[in-house]
Amino acid sequence: MKRKWWLLGGCLVLIALLGGGFVWSQSRPNTVSRPARHNRVQTQDAESTEVKVVKAKPWIKLKQPLKLPILMYHSISSGNQLRVPKKQFASEMAYLKQHHYRTLTTTEAIRALTTNTVPQKKVVWITLDDAYKDNLTNGLPALQKYNLHATINVITGFTHKHNHLSLAEMKRMKATGHVDFASHTVQHLNLDELSATQQKQELVNSKKWLDTHLAQHTRMLCYPAGRANATTHRLAKQSGYTLALTTQEGMATLKQGRYNLSRLRVTPGMSTATFASLITVTNR
Repeated sequence: MKRKWWLLGGCLVLIALLGGGFVWSQSRPNTVSRPARHNRVQTQDAESTEVKVVKAKPWIKLKQPLKLPILMYHSISSGNQLRVPKKQFASEMAYLKQHHYRTLTTTEAIRALTTNTVPQKKVVWITLDDAYKDNLTNGLPALQKYNLHATINVITGFTHKHNHLSLAEMKRMKATGHVDFASHTVQHLNLDELSATQQKQELVNSKKWLDTHLAQHTRMLCYPAGRANATTHRLAKQSGYTLALTTQEGMATLKQGRYNLSRLRVTPGMSTATFASLITVTNR
């Protein structure tokens, strides 16, 4: 009998111990999971503090009409008056960088001219006509090196020619963020010598090609050889262009008209001093 009571007592003690252990394990703090949650919160906090919202600086409203220097280049090579050597182009890009010029995109140039505002006091718009292949091989490296931007005016009917940019090459250039593309018509004909119907085909079809193949909304037209007439201006507006460039020498101002803007021709052999004086302008 004593042996039975001893066994029964032992079982009760064992049950009590097991039950107490279960209760204790359920009630004690979770020393593993809580620090893990805390670490996740810390990580999230750390990530959130790393995200910095950079507020864009407001553009400056000018007291006088904007005088915008629009540089006109063609081929970046040597051989004639329309070709600026690679070394000279790189030197001029270096000058712009060293003197803190902001090189505008087409969108920014349109905004500047139509609102009379600028992102900073020293701005310039670089344009290259005809879309020569050396714009990629000789021009783009300098733009990338100095973190500048340029607009290339494309003759859309010439993209199959060996010395002009192909569509694939234009896409590569656009992807860098240093280049955008505008219209230089389809066949590079003197628009003022064409009928209204022919002019419209040149303007509409080049814009359609660029919009379709480069997935963009083309808003700028550059006249071949700077040639245009009143009909051209009217058709440019009807075709959906916001601005058009000529080869007339001088600073661009909106007083010239949106479809008759002047540019500054950069010639081979131009000294750095001459280049500097070419783009110097005061807008207050």
